[in-house]
Amino acid sequence: MMKIGMVQYSPVWENPEENILKIEDMLKTLTAKCDLLIFPEMTLTGFTMEADKFAEEIDGTCTNYFLNLSRRIRTDIFAGLIERDHDKIFNSMTHFDSFGLLKARYRKIHPFANAGEDKFFSAGEELVVTEIDHIRFGLSVCYDLRFPELYRLYAKHKPDVLIDIANWPVQRIEHWKTLLKARAIENQCFMIGVNRVGKDPFHSYNGCSVIYDPMGIQIILNEDDEKIIEAEININSVKETRTKLPFLNDMRLI
Repeated sequence: MMKIGMVQYSPVWENPEENILKIEDMLKTLTAKCDLLIFPEMTLTGFTMEADKFAEEIDGTCTNYFLNLSRRIRTDIFAGLIERDHDKIFNSMTHFDSFGLLKARYRKIHPFANAGEDKFFSAGEELVVTEIDHIRFGLSVCYDLRFPELYRLYAKHKPDVLIDIANWPVQRIEHWKTLLKARAIENQCFMIGVNRVGKDPFHSYNGCSVIYDPMGIQIILNEDDEKIIEAEININSVKETRTKLPFLNDMRLI
């Protein structure tokens, strides 16, 4: 079993320092140590287009906070941040391991053009599969969820868990839940979606952070609450499902 903590919270708009304080308070509510904590997209800023202002390299505020946090609580962390790499800026999801090391970084492949994200952020180009205790995770960010071909490419790597972190607004929340469930079913793995709550200057959010198992059965879903949602997943069910129903072996077009 693996203990997951989904940090569903309402970030203070464009204020990393205040959001660090909020997260520290939320961590005090954990009932038990988690193997993995997952935070929403652009964790410490909200979904801002002030890319240049908040972009950071390895020594930035957000990166340093999560490096130190993962080391302090001895827990793997997936968090969203705005990453600068030379003259490019990316909406990234970063894996900080339980030793306080930066283990992997996924750059959002599909910037949300409808919100102008593509004007301020470069598109990533690579899948990222990372591991925790030999459990394989495929990473994605928000709008990526609408592109099933991304997850079929992940399926070729046979991940145990797919994760999408988001700032997904309430007016399209049914799409969020339906697409996450579909990704779990078609790729026969756990699908975890971690979304924010509250409001920013443009949208309202109701969370609905959720885990679906490899058969698409909902393990847990929480709407509206600002809290760390704790759940356990049985990774063995991935192998059991793929053995009983070996659909992935019949893929032809990818």
